[in-house]
This record gives sequence, C-alpha cells and structure tokens, in this order.
Amino acid sequence: MATTRLMPLHTGKGRSVAEALGRSTDYVENPDKTDGGEWVSAYECDPMTADAEFLYSKRQYAALTGRDQGGRDVIAYHLRQSFKPEETDPATANKIGYELAMALTKGKHAFIVCTHVDKAHVHSHIIFNSTSLDHSRKFKNFWNSSFAIRKISDRLCLEHGLSVIENPKPSRGSYGTWLGDAKQPTQRDKLRQLIDVSLSSCASFDEFLAAMKAAGCEVKRGKHLAFKAPGQQRFIRCDSLGDDYTEDAIRERLSGKRVVALKSKPAVAAVSTEKPNLLIDIQAKLQQAYSPGFERFAKLFNLKEMAKTLIYLQEHGLTDYDALAAAASAASKEYHGLVDQSKANSARMEEIATLQKHIGAYRKTKDVYRQYVQGGRDADFYEAHRADIMHCEEAKKHFDACGYGKGVKIPSMDMLKKEYATLASENRKLAPRYKQARQNMMELLTAKSNADRILGVSMEQQKHRQPEQDYAL
Repeated sequence: MATTRLMPLHTGKGRSVAEALGRSTDYVENPDKTDGGEWVSAYECDPMTADAEFLYSKRQYAALTGRDQGGRDVIAYHLRQSFKPEETDPATANKIGYELAMALTKGKHAFIVCTHVDKAHVHSHIIFNSTSLDHSRKFKNFWNSSFAIRKISDRLCLEHGLSVIENPKPSRGSYGTWLGDAKQPTQRDKLRQLIDVSLSSCASFDEFLAAMKAAGCEVKRGKHLAFKAPGQQRFIRCDSLGDDYTEDAIRERLSGKRVVALKSKPAVAAVSTEKPNLLIDIQAKLQQAYSPGFERFAKLFNLKEMAKTLIYLQEHGLTDYDALAAAASAASKEYHGLVDQSKANSARMEEIATLQKHIGAYRKTKDVYRQYVQGGRDADFYEAHRADIMHCEEAKKHFDACGYGKGVKIPSMDMLKKEYATLASENRKLAPRYKQARQNMMELLTAKSNADRILGVSMEQQKHRQPEQDYAL
C-alpha cells in the first residue's frame, strides 16, 4: 500500500473558493470512477453538498475569528491512498480510507472518502475540510506530516491483512514500488519462474507440458509455443521471454545440452517444506486426458505431500484421526467466530457513522425547518431553503426508523464517538487474532483433507489385497 503526501488545496489564480472546492469534489466523486457513487462515504457532511458545506464553514470561521488569509488560505486538504493491484476490494479500501481520515482529523473535521475503481489498482481520494466542525480553528499541516500519515495508514493496512512498503523512499513519481526497491515481478517474470520450477522436476518435454498444466497454465501449441498462467489475460509466447525460454531452448535444457544459471531461487509455485498442500487427485485429472508425464509428476508430488502431512501431524500431536478432525473443527469455529464478531462491530460502526451524519445535518438545519413549519410550510420559503429542509426531513426519518423519539432519547455525539472508538479498538485487536486463526484453520483443513485422501486410498488397496492374502494362507 502506498500513500502520497498531504496536498493543500488553494483557490489559485482566477478561481474562487467555491470553484476550487467544486472542481476537486466533482473529480473525486465522479460516478464513472466510483461505480455510480457506491464507493463514496462521508463524515459530518453530505457528499452531494460537501463543497457548499465546506464553504459555509469557512464563512463562519471568518465571521467568528475575523481572520482572512486571502489567496494563501488553505480551503481543504487532499490525500490519496493506493493499494496493491488485486489485493483488496473497493469496500475495504473505502473503509480503510475512512478510518485513516478519522484518525488524522480526530473527528474534528468533515471529510469525504471516494474510492476509484477505474484503474488497475484500487485507490481512494480523501478530502477533508481545513476548518473544524465548530468553526473555531484550522487544521495545521505540521512538519513531516506525510510520515505520520504513512504510519497511520500502514497500521490500518496491517490490521486488514494488506501489504505495506517496508522501506519507502521519497518520490514524486508514480505511486511507488512495493517493498522499497524490490519491484513486484511482472507477468513475464512470473512465467519465467514457473517454467524454471517445472523444468527442474521433469525429464521430457511432455512431462514439462503436463507440469505447466498442473500449475494452472493454459498451453498453446502451433508455430510458436505459448502459455497463459493463472491471472493473465492473454497468452505469452515463449520466444518473447528470452533466449533461454524458446521451445528449442527448453528442449535443450531438458536434454542437458543447455545449462541455465538461475539468478535466484524461484518463488513461484515453490512448495513449502513445513505446511502440507492439498494432494492432486490423479485419477480425476487422468480422466481429463492428461498425459503419462503428468501422472508421473503428480505421483511424485503426492508422495512429497504425504510425507509433509505426516510430519505436520506428528509435530502437532495429531496422530489420532479423531483428534485431527476435532482440531480442524475447532479452528474453523474460532475463525468464523472472529469473522462474525468483526462484521458485527463493523456494521455497528457504519450505523454510528450514519447516525452522526444525520445528527450533524439536523443540528445545522433544524432552525430553518422550524421556521418553515411555523410559517405554514410556505412554498416560496421551501424553494429558498430546499436543501436544508430536505436534509432535516431525511434526518428526522432516520431517527424515526431507528426508534428515537417518544421517550427514546438520541445518543449524544460524545457517546457515539466513544462507542465508535471502542468498536474500532476491538477490531484492531481482532485483526492479528483473525489472521492467525485463518492460518491455523487452513493448515488443519489441508492436513485433514490430505489424511482423508491418503486413508481412503490405503483402505481401497487393502480391499484388493485381502483375497490374495487369504489364498496364500
């Protein structure tokens, strides 16, 4: 995950405050970039009228303090937060952006979070009002604020199981490289590594093709050999990967005529020596017209996985099948229990955020609405104050839907903020437990699945051998 520096928004030459705010909010709220506005959230403001509300707060600030910095005045702050491609979904990205803005502003400034999905990488734009909610002060962009923002952002990403840049370097270019200078492998790099791994365990070209298919690659034979690895959108020709990866070079490497010194140990398709992987269902694959080369590859793979499964079970004291089944069931229940608890907390946090938004809108518009009602709901008054009246009525409907009124008092903003902070703290504490529980569950379920398959094969072989043993006796 990468974040940019905090960018102040000024009026600029030839632009009024309203124009500057309008351009920024219109861009980040673009329906084409946010799935029709689905990935837009806000705090203490309405996304549709955020620019007008920000402008109103600045007028209140000027009237209250008498301060006016003119063209040097910072009207809002803009922050971008980008995520690694295909690592997270828009809903999670928007939630993290909301939490980042809340932590940075401490809930004292209104903001909007707009998550864009029009690029390969999901990214969020955060714009928060430089003027506080009570119109008494401005946000001060302190020295090295980018480092503080990155620290908050990294913590939130780690809590949600996302990657971060461990050693970022100052840059004004693109959103950076992952893990400092260690660039993320390209699709061609991954395909080269996959070919290297497959070649290391094969003796013939047919076995090599079978191993590539077993790894999830699609194979195209013709004038040029090409592969499409999992996650790739189109085939990549082998002769475009380099001299050591053409079809002739691959055949020479298999026969030993060509020796290629690998720069580093391949990371793709590497098999863990500690945790078991699911066994390949050889018979099912053979029914799909796989070659004899694949059968040999799959049998060797399964033998290794059987050994690793046995070692794993012995190390964890799970040599009894009932104990393994009980441990796998308990791990699954623990994981799903943590997931349900986290989801319940998140749902309540969303309810609190929505209620806070309506409370803020009601406070700002209740006086206008009272005048409208006391004036007999005059049509001209309604047209002059349409937005305020609509917001107030929407807030009242929400309060009624939540069961407030008729003796049920609406919670104070302080109570809601404390409850929100408590739930957020609980979710932060759940994050590492959730990650560990998921890892334990996957290891145990994988070991149990392998044990089920191994024991099933053993019992079938025993049935076939039993008549021979009786005849020998």
